[in-house]
Amino acid sequence: MARNGTMKLLLTSGGVTNPSIRNALVEMLGKPIAECSALCIPTAEWGHPWCTPFSARRFIVGEPPADLCSLGWKSVGLLELTALPSIGKERWVPWVQEADVLLVDGGDATYLAYWMRESGLADLLPSLPEKVWVGVSAGSMVMTPRIGEAFFSWKPPFEGSDHTLGIVDFSIFPHLDYPGFSENTMAHAERWAADIAGPAYAIDEQTAIKVVGGTVEVVSEGQWRFFNP
Repeated sequence: MARNGTMKLLLTSGGVTNPSIRNALVEMLGKPIAECSALCIPTAEWGHPWCTPFSARRFIVGEPPADLCSLGWKSVGLLELTALPSIGKERWVPWVQEADVLLVDGGDATYLAYWMRESGLADLLPSLPEKVWVGVSAGSMVMTPRIGEAFFSWKPPFEGSDHTLGIVDFSIFPHLDYPGFSENTMAHAERWAADIAGPAYAIDEQTAIKVVGGTVEVVSEGQWRFFNP
């Protein structure tokens, strides 16, 4: 479930990776992708030790692994949250209001949550119920109540915990069984879920969680599991 008045959420591990997730996105948009304007948000990248300027560039120009920006949008712009406090809401709020969809990259979810609060974007979200949010990894996890110690790398100055925005009432374990990610097995997900002690999903790259009007639906051509404590 999600808070009343929140955006439409498409929470993914790896982006729009198959026809089922793409169809869900088009349904949420209410019109073809080619008629929609998008803003991409790479901010979470700067908080994670694995991310670099090169990985941020790949996201922005729409290269794999998460090629959200190359789906065929009418237009794609860049929204860097760390810059917003210095330019004033009168400039950037209209940019967000005029866009159809926000494409939000992975990285560190607590860093992203911090800058969503600092920039004012988090406060703006309740006024955008028809806007679509497409998250990849941390871009999805930021909407949850907690990410768990396993994904907690950046220490936020405001409280130093793994708590994020809590827009939805479940947590997400991404990249399930991803090649080369030895800590992302189902066994690790089970231990993570026990620590979370709340509703949670483990999802792979072929799975998304669709949240519209408080209704949660799993869209998948892969593997996933729901943990209900």
